[in-house]
Amino acid sequence: MNRRNLLLGVGGAALVGVAGGGVGYAIASPGSVDPPAETPAAPAKYRSRPDLRTMPDVTITTAANGTVGGFICLSPASGTGLWGPLMVDEKGSPVWFRKVADPATVAIDFKVQRYRNKSVLTWWEGTIGGTGGQGVGQGEFVIADSSYREIIRVRAAGTEQADQHDFVITSGNTALFWVYAPIPYDLSPVGGPTDGVLHDGVIQEVDIATGKKLFEWRASDHVGLDESYAPLPQGDSAHLPYDYFHANSVGLAADGNIIISSRHTWTAYKLDRRTGEVIWRLGGKKTDFTVEEKAKFAWQHDFRQRRDGSYSVFDNGAGVTKVRDYSRGLVLKLDEAAKTAAFVAEYLHPDKLSAPTQGNFRELADGGSFIGWGQMPYFTEHNADGSVRLAGHIPLDNQSYRAYKVDWTGEPLDQPALGLQVEGSNVIVSASWNGTTEVSRWRARSGAQPGALTGATEAPRSGFETTLTIHGTPEYVVAEALDATGKLLGASSAIPVRV
Repeated sequence: MNRRNLLLGVGGAALVGVAGGGVGYAIASPGSVDPPAETPAAPAKYRSRPDLRTMPDVTITTAANGTVGGFICLSPASGTGLWGPLMVDEKGSPVWFRKVADPATVAIDFKVQRYRNKSVLTWWEGTIGGTGGQGVGQGEFVIADSSYREIIRVRAAGTEQADQHDFVITSGNTALFWVYAPIPYDLSPVGGPTDGVLHDGVIQEVDIATGKKLFEWRASDHVGLDESYAPLPQGDSAHLPYDYFHANSVGLAADGNIIISSRHTWTAYKLDRRTGEVIWRLGGKKTDFTVEEKAKFAWQHDFRQRRDGSYSVFDNGAGVTKVRDYSRGLVLKLDEAAKTAAFVAEYLHPDKLSAPTQGNFRELADGGSFIGWGQMPYFTEHNADGSVRLAGHIPLDNQSYRAYKVDWTGEPLDQPALGLQVEGSNVIVSASWNGTTEVSRWRARSGAQPGALTGATEAPRSGFETTLTIHGTPEYVVAEALDATGKLLGASSAIPVRV
């Protein structure tokens, strides 16, 4: 049993949640004593890809109007099904989906980044456990290329595993992420046991290619227990890890130093990237800034610096307690010399949603913004003035830790998929190609032999799977994917028609 499991009191199973937390992911582990009963397989969504039956549906409630274009990255998960990274277009039609492994692996924080000057997909895979309701991850990060091939998996250095809350690839091809490390700790100064356990927030920066650790920072060395708003674990849970910090974002400021978000101290911190010393605290009990009332945040996520030098944060406004009636994307301006923080703008969901956990808020290339509403399974794209120009949601019994609007070109290496169904004297052709972003039309060719397919019918791509009708019942059919110029991008195998 390793040191982490000894401190957590875990054998083969992850505990559920984290002491001192609110509502969050609660997902069983592979070692659970009583595995969930098998449920009947869902009916096939797509005739060409019946294996993708678990792909969740995405509903668009406000059609795209004046958006930046691109695709939406989601990582849906629910108590009844663990899905996987999902990319959809602005109509909600799937572009690419990969189901994560059963029984208890979950994918989180699916997005596009740059690695070695190329666009890549990244996400976290692992199990989420703890005690008390907040998600603490044990897993690793996946980097995949434009053909959806895994390039590398990034793991934490040492005996701990990487937490899911953030993964940032830097211009130097290093990775910044968090590790939640349980350590023995005297909690008596805040009313806990002298032999207590603390969940320490640890930043690691590693070289992606070699896995070498380049930098490490520990919250417990710089942030006191008295900064936390999270309640101590009580009673029989008193010796479970106290999640006083709950780190949930890490990134770089314009000057190259590190900026982070701690949900349970209601504080964003700027850290010296060389020494690890705290340069300033924004928010919370020990803020270095005088914060305008409308710029105050609580239980927040996703603290970032914007192109104009301002800062943004997803202000949950709710968690263990409810501080604000609704969550929001918040933009504020810092005067680091005068130590003042001024309100700039807020971005709301039309229904003024309150998201007690998760969520993100990102600037777009044209000055607009994109918000994933976390525990509330919604996403919105906003104009610079805050008005909504695209909105939608995943199934309402799901949640997606974050949601992103991305620019992406997918070039899958496998063949297009083809499904056939004979209806009367016609053949219904169903064609799809998981991951492609360049297909504009589909063509079905048919004939008596695979090498002599003379008949052809075409149709515009209409979502993940496109349906074409061949009149008559030929012996064989092939589906061909075409781009906007009519160029052949790929073809399925020749499939015999079985009456």
